[in-house]
Amino acid sequence: MPAILGTGEHRYRVVENFAKLPDGWQLTDVASVAVDSKDRVYVFNRGAHPMVVLDRDGNFLRSFGEGLFSRAHGLHIDADDNLYCTDDGDHTVRKCTTDGKVLLTIGIPEKPAAFMSGEPFHRCTHTALSPKGEIYVSDGYGNARVHKFTPDGRLIKSWGEPGTDPGQFNIVHNIATDADGWVYVADRENHRVQVFDGEGKYETQWNNLHRPCALCCCGGAKSPTFVIGELGPGLDINRKVPNLGPRLSIVDAQGKRIARLGGEDGPGVASGKFLAPHGLALDSKGDIYVGEVGVTNWTTSFPNEEMPVVVRTTRCLQKLERMRE
Repeated sequence: MPAILGTGEHRYRVVENFAKLPDGWQLTDVASVAVDSKDRVYVFNRGAHPMVVLDRDGNFLRSFGEGLFSRAHGLHIDADDNLYCTDDGDHTVRKCTTDGKVLLTIGIPEKPAAFMSGEPFHRCTHTALSPKGEIYVSDGYGNARVHKFTPDGRLIKSWGEPGTDPGQFNIVHNIATDADGWVYVADRENHRVQVFDGEGKYETQWNNLHRPCALCCCGGAKSPTFVIGELGPGLDINRKVPNLGPRLSIVDAQGKRIARLGGEDGPGVASGKFLAPHGLALDSKGDIYVGEVGVTNWTTSFPNEEMPVVVRTTRCLQKLERMRE
């Protein structure tokens, strides 16, 4: 029987063997995922075919990005079905059509800014849009900044620096916005999501999270909710401690937890477990798609175990079907 996650109004059925790939294809790490206006699922992965497109039943439609992307990391889709693809391997953000035509490139491929210089980009991680179409970029592994660009890619401003105080970051890993223009930043190794206005003024933070990695705003303009993917322990000392994830948390616009999905007994490949939630998207039915970097994270979670073949093939993408009873 498929696993059921969550409680009450937030119950989800795990769809077994969701992705149906051509023979011999592997997704490996799925860094991020997005869903367009026709419920087509875009799977931004680190395999030989960086962008795999599926229908909502998991049937393969097409792929693109071969030879273009260096290392998939973040994926965001706008109201016009334009894809914003963040590549932390070559330090760029590319705006693409749904068939892979590049419309805009921000950053210089293969030329990172100096480490912690504050200049864009050094291993940028994700994007989000303001209500006016301005582009926010979280940056990232080699910086501790959020950059704001015009829709055509001109830098407006940047904010953030390394540290643990409000407005400081320790791996600014993901970013989202809502209809009112608030900016939500997954400050991963500070175990929090920070909230800013559209100009970078600190507003508040959401705590009681464990290495928030994926971040998705959903639920409508009047009462947005957020799904947060939390990584499990990254240190040997707490690797086997329960109740630290990996898991998904659903919170309201004030950061109050509504539901939590999985993570009580640590990572795994069994149905109902996660490996390393790294990217999230919802379709028009409220079903959740989870991209995971299980290959990269395997030795962290299972240092003495051989990686199952399924992790490299399809297990780094999961679909959770919302139950309506």
